[in-house]
Amino acid sequence: MVNVDPAGQEMRELDVLLRLGSLHTPMAVRVAATLRLVDHINAGTTSPAELAKVTGTNQNALLRLIRHLVAVGVLAETGPGRLTPTKTGMLLANDHPAQQRAWFDLNNAVSRADLAFFQLLAAVQTGNPTYESVYGRTFYEDLTANPRLAESFDVLMACDEDVVYDAPAAAYDWSHARHVMDVGGGIGGFLTAIARAAPHVRGTLLELALPTERARAQFKAAGLDDRLDAVAGDFFQPLPVKADVITLSFVLLNWSDDNARRILRRCTDALTPGGRIVVLERDDLVEDASNEQFTLLDLRMLVFLGGRLRTRDEWSTFASSAGLTVESARKVASPSVPFDLSLLVLAPNGATT
Repeated sequence: MVNVDPAGQEMRELDVLLRLGSLHTPMAVRVAATLRLVDHINAGTTSPAELAKVTGTNQNALLRLIRHLVAVGVLAETGPGRLTPTKTGMLLANDHPAQQRAWFDLNNAVSRADLAFFQLLAAVQTGNPTYESVYGRTFYEDLTANPRLAESFDVLMACDEDVVYDAPAAAYDWSHARHVMDVGGGIGGFLTAIARAAPHVRGTLLELALPTERARAQFKAAGLDDRLDAVAGDFFQPLPVKADVITLSFVLLNWSDDNARRILRRCTDALTPGGRIVVLERDDLVEDASNEQFTLLDLRMLVFLGGRLRTRDEWSTFASSAGLTVESARKVASPSVPFDLSLLVLAPNGATT
């Protein structure tokens, strides 16, 4: 018979709850990322006093932050006043392939937006995003008003695009497409991958003004500017050109059902006869939405933008409400990234293959 220590078990559960509910550690990690502590340590600045000088921080306060980072296993002490990153801490090095330091940097768009989670209660009570209540503008208005912030967002969104888009571009049959329009496609990562996978395709990227400038530069650097172009526009307005395939990569999850329907209807109006809408998003084709990757991104969409992820069943109902049919839906695994993608093909109701 196994002896159970109820008091010990309760203490372990309490420890789990305290870790789950604590705001201290997440903010300590973000401050460490923003100050680039791991980069400074790796460069030879290994004492708290020296780190305070190079980061322009209060020595006593930084020491207290460092103690907590040691306690939770981000940093380790190798001797009196000498620090080194742990394996976990090394993930915060700016040159680490995982690129997590930039994601946690409080000066960059996503980590800054995460601070709107302090108003999560209001988002749950109203169903509305809280970003505007914190910063005075909606998320995308803020990016438009702050070019440095917008550039940080584009860089974050593009950090994995060399590998993220190859698998979904290869997963769709482009043989019947001559012109592809990528609507809201950032700086053109997906359209670039499509052009490489389908050399006969011409492409147009529709985006806000700043991303279109960076996209044109990317198309030129890739030697694709003779086939790909970028135009500034608003996907809530009539789209500027017709296309055989319209792609929406990581767009619809940013929007409420009402706004996402508006986008889809504009896309439908811009399709040539027999055309299709191809939707690429982080994997949300789940039967059970109670998994951490799904719920984390879903809550971010709620707080940042009022958007949402949609499950397999929700996609069918949602597409129908926009006058579309889910012709196919599949997961696309990329061996180079730690998450799967969803690739959905939407056809206007009554369309023939």
